[in-house]
Amino acid sequence: MRSDPFLTLCSCFSFVTVFSAILCCLVNLISAVRSFKHHSDVFDGIFRCYGVFLAFILALAETEWSCIYKIWQVLEYWFTRGMLQIFVAVMTRAFPDYSRERKEFILLQRIACYMLLSCGVVYAVSGIFCIGFLKRSLQKRKISREQAAKEIKEMERRREELEQLLRE
Repeated sequence: MRSDPFLTLCSCFSFVTVFSAILCCLVNLISAVRSFKHHSDVFDGIFRCYGVFLAFILALAETEWSCIYKIWQVLEYWFTRGMLQIFVAVMTRAFPDYSRERKEFILLQRIACYMLLSCGVVYAVSGIFCIGFLKRSLQKRKISREQAAKEIKEMERRREELEQLLRE
């Protein structure tokens, strides 16, 4: 059976989104640790902890586990997932550390921010055009085809067993 190109594209985009969310999670975690370690700003550290938590939730949402959707039902809809991704990207970019010695970290922060921001925009626009609904219906069709193919193989195996019993 051929794989659906649209579902393959969605899987690739989901991988990019997970990568972006994990990158934002790491950047926010490093910033939070730095804030608490240097006692620079407790509120910045707390803000970064929320960023870590939300980025982690976004990465889990891309796995499409049903338990995640039971807890956070809004993540099932692409528009709200995109808006949350945009929010986490803005949180990642907020309160930048402008110290001269951390140029590499600022670059990593910007890359993570803009990657997740672009994923969020794509999700929000796709949600407006109901692409998530299309993806879910194609996934259901694929699963039902796979199930039907398994049932046919099982029926053929059972028929062969019955024919063998008739021959004996």
